[in-house]
Amino acid sequence: MKLQSSLQLTLILLLLISTLHLTFADLKSDRQALLDFVANVPHSRNLNWNVGSSVCTSWAGVTCNSEGTRVIALHLPGIGLFGPIPGGTIGKLDALQVLSLRSNSLNGKIPSDIASLPSLRSLFLQSNNFSGSIPESLSASLMVLDLSSNSLNGSIPSSINYLTRLIVLNLQDNMLSGSMPNLESRKLKLLNMSYNNLSGKIPNSLQKFPTSSFLGNPLCGPPLDSCSSSSPSPSADTMMSPAMIPIISKGGRSRKLSIGAIVAIVIAGSAVVVLAVMMFLLCCVKRNGVEDSSAVKGKESNIKKAKNQMPKEDFGSGVQTAEKNKLVFFGGCAYNFDLEDLLRASAEVLGKGSYGTAYKAILDEGIVVVVKRLKEVGIGKREFEQQMEMVSNVGQHPNLVPLRAYYFSKDEKLLVYDFMPGGSLSAVLHGNGYNGKTLLDWNARVTIALGAARGILHIHSEGGGKFIHGNIKSSNVLLSQDLEGCISDFGLPLMMNFQGITSRSIGYHAPEVIETRKASQSSDVYSFGVLLLEILTGKAPLKTAHGHIDVVDLPRWVQSVVREEWTSEVFDAELLKSPNAEEEMVHMLQVALACVARVPDMRPRMDEVVRMIEEIRPSESDGRPSSDENKSKNSNVGTPTP
Repeated sequence: MKLQSSLQLTLILLLLISTLHLTFADLKSDRQALLDFVANVPHSRNLNWNVGSSVCTSWAGVTCNSEGTRVIALHLPGIGLFGPIPGGTIGKLDALQVLSLRSNSLNGKIPSDIASLPSLRSLFLQSNNFSGSIPESLSASLMVLDLSSNSLNGSIPSSINYLTRLIVLNLQDNMLSGSMPNLESRKLKLLNMSYNNLSGKIPNSLQKFPTSSFLGNPLCGPPLDSCSSSSPSPSADTMMSPAMIPIISKGGRSRKLSIGAIVAIVIAGSAVVVLAVMMFLLCCVKRNGVEDSSAVKGKESNIKKAKNQMPKEDFGSGVQTAEKNKLVFFGGCAYNFDLEDLLRASAEVLGKGSYGTAYKAILDEGIVVVVKRLKEVGIGKREFEQQMEMVSNVGQHPNLVPLRAYYFSKDEKLLVYDFMPGGSLSAVLHGNGYNGKTLLDWNARVTIALGAARGILHIHSEGGGKFIHGNIKSSNVLLSQDLEGCISDFGLPLMMNFQGITSRSIGYHAPEVIETRKASQSSDVYSFGVLLLEILTGKAPLKTAHGHIDVVDLPRWVQSVVREEWTSEVFDAELLKSPNAEEEMVHMLQVALACVARVPDMRPRMDEVVRMIEEIRPSESDGRPSSDENKSKNSNVGTPTP
């Protein structure tokens, strides 16, 4: 027995020693791989990777696991790295989950040993000078792949089709060719293939993404123009030799070009090419110096300008260095980034509104948020903080866009919201925003209207019934993935130097607001009524032409048509395609007209509006708080409902 116990103890000790040795060997191997990388890749900023200090706690940009045994993340964005990445360096970090080398000057091919790292979940190599093709072997664990703004060419590898965990795929601003991949990943939320040379039909699995995902490619099919079936691509078997190319004579019969004619055409074409080359060389000689190879990236900057992309400094230009990490998060928020991470993120302009500019920001971990940069804020820091706290508390409702964080300094005020993938109601109705126009059937419009109504009712029910929104319009109704209508910009009007009316919202304002410049819950109901008319008619209360905004009195136009008993002429032609929906549409029209009554006391309250919409489509209210529950809350009735 003693011998057996002694053998067991010896085996346990040997196992512990072996495990400990393996742990140190792994971290030692990770350290050496990082040192090999930094020794072979020039960089303009000093990383301060001291060989004698701890990799996990002292090395800039390096993150280890909780046990401190492996390197799991490497963040080195914008530190002046240039040249190719040697194989057998970063590719040896086999526990690496996140790699961010974006916004450097790295070039050459993307090493295959990096792209295929078994644990890799997020790969950010955008805004470099990488060339060649995308590696065929890609890690099956990838959730975020961003290779945008490089010089990658060739076709997209078929292995991308099998990345079932992929959430974000950005390949825009490259020189990729061939057909679109048929991505079947149900988790894919963000896709951007724009400004390449991809051709053919957009696969059915990708047609749910907005037009902006495919711009700058000779592609067809939804959401772009439909594909033409009249001119199929010729196969290799049907291609003709130059001597057999037919041309059509005036008599309608085809005849063949002679060999002599073809030779003459070739000579003439060659002369034109030679002349063009000579003119090009003459222009080059006149330039002051020869452009270096990095000037090729001018293509990228032009593309970014065309897409209204915004450099990160634009929404952080007023951020004070001493306050770099003073991004204030609210309770219950799961985000763990800081302000510096936010300012490093790649960003695109979503739109410009009355109170500022909104940007979509994608952080290294694949987190997507909306940053609103406020302008003309007219209150001090303490009052701003109190207002933000109130907005966060009231915003805890499924039909309000939640405020997650804010930043305040003398020169810059930033708000951070969840990203709503459906875009704004204004964009999908009129095609004037980031996602482009989307055809909405009657069922979708009822869902959006009811969600927006519930969001406004929640605002009116909070704070003892004293809160208002003050800026209800279609661009402030944002859509979830399931087309749930959510109200945004709550609480902003009270913080601005200007109050009441702006040119972007005048078509939605009640008559008394235009006269007195004072909003109320009743004027919110009027604005919502205009919103309902916009949903029903497909017409916007505002039209922009040649830089000027023209106001359309939508309530007056609808009322004039209804008086003439041409009710069906009111509705959007797209809605008339919905079978057996006209009766519901007429009921919704009656709700809208009640909301836009000129006398405030004649308008229904928001709880009544919600109830009327629920009665139009009872199934839409299943499993959601009813208007009676909201009314009970508003009246502070403490007895439970039966």
